[in-house]
Amino acid sequence: MLTLEKMRGKTRGMIIFWLVLFTAGSVPGCRSRDAETSQAGGAVSEKTATDRIAEADAFYSQREDLSKVVLGIAVLRQARIADDGNYEAAWKLAKFEYYLGLHSTDDREREAAFREGIDAGKIAVQLQGDKADGHFWLGANYGGSAEISMLAALAVFQDIRREMERVIEIDPNYEVGSGYMVLGRLYLEVPRVLGGDKKKAIDYLEKGLRVGSGNGLMHLRLAEAYHATGRDRDARKQIDFILKMTPGSDYLPEHEETVAGAKELEKKLS
Repeated sequence: MLTLEKMRGKTRGMIIFWLVLFTAGSVPGCRSRDAETSQAGGAVSEKTATDRIAEADAFYSQREDLSKVVLGIAVLRQARIADDGNYEAAWKLAKFEYYLGLHSTDDREREAAFREGIDAGKIAVQLQGDKADGHFWLGANYGGSAEISMLAALAVFQDIRREMERVIEIDPNYEVGSGYMVLGRLYLEVPRVLGGDKKKAIDYLEKGLRVGSGNGLMHLRLAEAYHATGRDRDARKQIDFILKMTPGSDYLPEHEETVAGAKELEKKLS
């Protein structure tokens, strides 16, 4: 019988996410968001929300340096002040907060990032609930929050499943099929008593590859699922694909992390 302590241990490490989904970051200490806002331009100027979003995108392209992500967050906050009904500013803020929370080594910064990412994701969904972006990044931040909070983890399964099912309903191709990837990982990692199901995990990931064959992380998650069910030969095929694939230019940091994950899994195969 699964004890509460074992359940907590499994639940604590059950979500990765992300989409793009990654290893530890490299920026020490907790940054002051007020200071970063000052560096990003201080008080809101005459720049439009569209100008601010473009500026934030430029920072995100340098995301391997987490200080650039924090600057991007500050700029997106300014965009939201300039136009609080701007859907793109809201969902991108959720995306940036998720990336920061996933990579920061500072627990307080991670917790704040996921919390504020959830808030931004909810706003995006309220603004345009018929689009996939808000649902996806809201679900991703729910997952990130669950990694560091037992209270959040208790309810996260249903929250993430709801948001990712909505993503697939709206646009199954979103982020190269990442809605399927998140659901697959969710069913793989969650304890069975909370709804986990390895067969469902594999089904979702295999469906995801039909719309996102170029998603390296999807191949890695499927390899992990195959390994978890004793299908190491199939897992190795997925790893071989990752190591030979050519990544898209917009996803180079994520591809490097995916390759590192594939090599680590390869060591565990029989």
